[in-house]
Amino acid sequence: MTERKAAKERHVVLHTLRWEAGEIGRSVHRAFTVAGSERNTAVQSLKAAAAALLAWAVAGWWWEAPMALMAPWTALFLMHNTVYRSLLSALQQFVVVLMGTLLAAGAGVLTHNEMAAMALALPVTVLLGNYARFGSNGLYAPTAALFVLVYGSYTGADILHRLLETLLGAVIGIGVNALVFPPVHTRRVTQLREQLPHSCGDLLHHAADELAADYDPEQARRWYESAQRLTDVVTELREARRWSAESYRINPARRLRRVPTEPPAAWDFVWDQVTEHTARTMRTLTEAAVRPPLPAEARDALAALLRAAGDTCLLDDHLREDGRPDDARTREARRALARASAAHRRLTAAARTGRGLTSTTGGVIADTRRLLSALLRVADPDAAFDPQLPDQRETPEPARH
Repeated sequence: MTERKAAKERHVVLHTLRWEAGEIGRSVHRAFTVAGSERNTAVQSLKAAAAALLAWAVAGWWWEAPMALMAPWTALFLMHNTVYRSLLSALQQFVVVLMGTLLAAGAGVLTHNEMAAMALALPVTVLLGNYARFGSNGLYAPTAALFVLVYGSYTGADILHRLLETLLGAVIGIGVNALVFPPVHTRRVTQLREQLPHSCGDLLHHAADELAADYDPEQARRWYESAQRLTDVVTELREARRWSAESYRINPARRLRRVPTEPPAAWDFVWDQVTEHTARTMRTLTEAAVRPPLPAEARDALAALLRAAGDTCLLDDHLREDGRPDDARTREARRALARASAAHRRLTAAARTGRGLTSTTGGVIADTRRLLSALLRVADPDAAFDPQLPDQRETPEPARH
């Protein structure tokens, strides 16, 4: 029994190692063949190594500085994914190193004992390093203090050399990041803004097809989980847009590269509403799957509504690369939304003429009305109100049971 268990564990370990090796191989292949995150990571890693080598060559080989380690150490850790972030990190790191060095030097002069100086300086520098304004660079405060105290170098000349070498490494690190393939991050924004309408449209189509054939709680739960993931995509899109804007700040390549056309910030808000109301609709359908079912006529109308709403999502005109409106596409999106509105009116009528307006049908009517109101801005971004859309006053309150 023990041998069988050991053999099974070896099999799991070997399988994990093979899988990890395969993933590494695929990442390396993508880095050479496809422009993406793997290539960006490889370029930034090589730039960091080159910056550290250059800093060492200047400080250690040419200048023969006594604290030459500080220059490549600083240059290595300033290779961030944006030039702006490198500059901000350099300022934070220089301040942190300065404070850590001065505190350690003061403790050394005061105590004249390495252990006592550490006991005095490290608690203060660690607390300083946890100051939120310094972010991850706060770690360099106790690190700088340790360098000072371990090497016993806290004379005025030593402190000056340490700060000059830190400054040299910062200049080299920022220079390499800004002048050698300066990073610009726009690809992720483009991918997400294309993914969002298509994923939402596919989900609504899928739900409509399964709804028309009658559905069960497990199917409804999968719809809701997919809708929840769409709201995460909106959050990721906002973060990617912020990262893209930051990558153009203080970047010498911003005038050399074509800035891709992006929808305005209001586009994110519209799709935040669309995904939120889609998730609410799917959650209501999840609850409806375990309650008295929707009448057949109401279910057919709801399936038609979701299908037409999915068509509206897929016709989002903001996906054009040149940023100019496509009148034919806009007209088709309006027609799809009109079909969805007509299906909503049929849904409301079926609920009234069937077994009465239950909490299930009333919830579905309210959720889909909000979804169509959000999709109005997708079909026609300049529209303020469409009289064909169901108005809130026309939707009666669901009966309480």
